[in-house]
Order: sequence, then C-alpha cells, then structure tokens
Amino acid sequence: MTQLATPDAYGALSEDATLTLERLLPGSIDRVWAYLTESDLRRQWLAAGTMDLRVGAPVELVWRNNELMENPGQPPEGFGGEHRMESEITELDPPYRLAISWGSTGGVTFELEPVGDMVRFTVTHRRIADRSSQLNISAGWHAHLDILTVRLAGRTPSEPFWDHWSGLKSDYEQRIPA
Repeated sequence: MTQLATPDAYGALSEDATLTLERLLPGSIDRVWAYLTESDLRRQWLAAGTMDLRVGAPVELVWRNNELMENPGQPPEGFGGEHRMESEITELDPPYRLAISWGSTGGVTFELEPVGDMVRFTVTHRRIADRSSQLNISAGWHAHLDILTVRLAGRTPSEPFWDHWSGLKSDYEQRIPA
C-alpha cells in the first residue's frame, strides 16, 4: 500500500485543526457510497456497524483493524483488537455527502463527486485538538483510505495494516508542525 502514498495522498491539516484527505477512487459513485454506508463493505476498509441513513440516526462504528487483511502486522502498544464509537448522522445527501459526529472532535464529513469513471472522495475531520490525536487520526485515515482504494480496484491489500499505519504516523510527524 505504500506505493499509494504519493505526496498528493497525504492529508492536510489547516489552522483550525481540520484534517482533509482526498482520493480519486475507481468505480461509480453508487459503488463508493455502498462502501461508505453498508456495514459489510465498510468493515473491509474502515469499521463495521449499522447505519440507518437519516439525519439524527445513531451510528455505531466497530473497528477491527486486525481483520482488514490476512496479515495485519503487530498493533502498537495501547491499540486493542477492537474499538467502538457511538456517532450520529448530522448531514445526509445520498450519494454525495454524509457527515457524522466523531467522539470529542468536530465530526467527519465524507463528500463524493463523480469525475469521469472515477469518484473524488474527500474526508474532512474537524477540530482534532491535540498533536497526538492529529498524528494518529491522520495516519489512520490515510491507511484506511489506501485500503479502500485497493479494494475498489478489485485487489487484496497486502502490506500489513499496522506497519503501514506506523510508517504513515512517522511521515505525519514530519509533515505536521509541532
């Protein structure tokens, strides 16, 4: 997956601690939307959990990063086998926009835009308060989006998730000012 981490693939952190990442994904907007909103597809690149597509609906996200591929590598200390988060849908315009609350941050917005036979997929994660969270979240979104890109291309991710995440975290330590 590292070969997908071109300079344009890195997220940018703005002054208000908002992270923005963008990918040009293969496939139709409906297919990418399904990978975002359907639990069985979303769990292949991010997190499982049912999602009733209406504003105000609760969303439970369940990360099992060790199940994203056959060899996920060794998780860093402090990262367990499962992480859960309760969220809520705050905006919805299928299949173009989905926004959800996200823990103690300002929330996450996913925007999809058709570009020929591809989809511009933009993730905006707002108000990530501290540097440690900024580094973990930047590396996490980047690694998960790399897996989504590979899956949508019809391939199986091969680089161990945790090795990729750790490498990206080191990259973001250099890219995001202290």
